[in-house]
Amino acid sequence: MIRQATPDDTDAILDIWLLASLQAHDFIPAAFWWQQQEKMRARYLPRAQIWVCERHSEVQGFVALVDEYLAALFVRPDCQQNGIGRALLDMAKHQRRRLLLKVFCENDIAVNFYRQQGFAITAESTDPTTGEPELHMNYRAGVVQHDCCPSG
Repeated sequence: MIRQATPDDTDAILDIWLLASLQAHDFIPAAFWWQQQEKMRARYLPRAQIWVCERHSEVQGFVALVDEYLAALFVRPDCQQNGIGRALLDMAKHQRRRLLLKVFCENDIAVNFYRQQGFAITAESTDPTTGEPELHMNYRAGVVQHDCCPSG
């Protein structure tokens, strides 16, 4: 079941974010993610609209939107490959006709997932906090998109 998050979900959301970040971003030192937890709790989560996927009375994933920006889409590592990420992204697409996101270039699984879900690469940049290269991706409802720059 997908539902809007409540304050009671905050600890579960932070746990999912940390576990999934450590798994998906193993090219960034683990200490970085541990150090970001309090910023997530105090600064980022309160600004976002968040939906969670709850199965068996347990939060297994979440999506966070700030206006048209897809700020986060994470699924607990032991719950991945079960359609949760796609269902959460579909919820976000129903909420907004346009979505923007940034994803680390080295996170091939996420880049491929977003491309399969209709996102196109629109630009590349360097993340200021990690120094890692990232892709900017864009989704528009009802529009077939093509990447602006070659991937590889």
